[in-house]
Amino acid sequence: MKVILMGELDMIKIGLIGCGHIMPAHLYGYKALIEKGIDARITALSARKIEDAKRFISPKEGIPPIRPVGPPGDPMNKPTIYISDFQKDADVEVYSDYKEMLRKSDIDAVEIYTSVFSHHEIALACINAGKHVLVEKPFALTVKAARKMVEAAEKQGVVLGVAENLRYYEDVRITKWVIEQGYIGNVQVTLSGSIGGYWSPNKIVAETSWRHKKLLAGGGATIDVGVHLLDYLRYTCSEIDEVFSSTEILEKERSTKNEAGKIIEKIESDVDDSFFGLLKYKNGAVGQHFFSWGGHGEAFSMPRIIYGTKGSIKGNTLTLDDGTKEDITKLFEKRAKKEAKEKFFPYGIKDAMALETLEFLRAIKERREMETSGKEGLRDLAAAYALIESSIARKSINVDDIESGKISQYEEEINKHYGI
Repeated sequence: MKVILMGELDMIKIGLIGCGHIMPAHLYGYKALIEKGIDARITALSARKIEDAKRFISPKEGIPPIRPVGPPGDPMNKPTIYISDFQKDADVEVYSDYKEMLRKSDIDAVEIYTSVFSHHEIALACINAGKHVLVEKPFALTVKAARKMVEAAEKQGVVLGVAENLRYYEDVRITKWVIEQGYIGNVQVTLSGSIGGYWSPNKIVAETSWRHKKLLAGGGATIDVGVHLLDYLRYTCSEIDEVFSSTEILEKERSTKNEAGKIIEKIESDVDDSFFGLLKYKNGAVGQHFFSWGGHGEAFSMPRIIYGTKGSIKGNTLTLDDGTKEDITKLFEKRAKKEAKEKFFPYGIKDAMALETLEFLRAIKERREMETSGKEGLRDLAAAYALIESSIARKSINVDDIESGKISQYEEEINKHYGI
């Protein structure tokens, strides 16, 4: 049976801006939705090089597929996919200038997949053109830029969201349900950590050198990875109130090598590749979390752990005080009510990119904020920048003070550079 999300309202037409390594993951999300009969279509693509946009339309364009990067399972390491693989009933226009796309293309909404330093400029242009906007994470280059985006969307009355895909992962949403159901009681402690791995000790992350420059990335691992972690913790446990941290550059020089092992790009990094943080939550819980793109020798990883007053969740395992152990996915399938399953996984969809896009489309049709709204993206970014500001000040920093702009020492240089 065909499922129609949009009811009697018109089909939503979407333009995608930025056709890089993350594009295939988003297209697989759209594929999952369109195969469910959801009434939305991609009708425009924009990239600085028009060939980058054309490569995703059809193999008939004759442009080689983009080369995946990263380890297996990374969203940037998805297999080749074309819009023609799943969308047969709508033509796709291509543009080399997103402003021209906004002027000429008949679109209702835009998703922005460009590098973070361009997020605020493109998002504000789209919002002011009356388009609904979903922005890849990190939400913006600075907290001030993020505030401007949120304020503009509220003024224009359009939906603004952040593509925080981690929140839509199956294990994350089930962890949220387990805690909501009271299985572990009140959250007391959160722990996680990782050092070493695919981009360690000194590779250029995702083969995109801008990630290691302050004026282009804002921060390094603390921003790029930190917003994922902090959103997960805020979503599952409680709002983060205060942080105390150290952010470090372990590897000041990073490079990319070809298959023969020859260095083909080298860069001096001026942003952190590691963060080590202590968190205090508004519900009284505490957390200790670290992450690094550095680390020589053997990698180390600690799963996400949440301790409560009745038990704990370590990875996907729930352990109660009486020794009972349960796989949380099996527990959810067995115990969750139909309404909960539909809430967390509409139509049984488990693909994170599909779920975040579906939430975006639903928010547009229902004229409401997204679960991962612009305000959520702003708060995630504020919590991440609080880690950096704490490291500079060598004291605890209240996240509210970062979100409001009361504390902004680190980002002032960036805001001045872009006239934000």
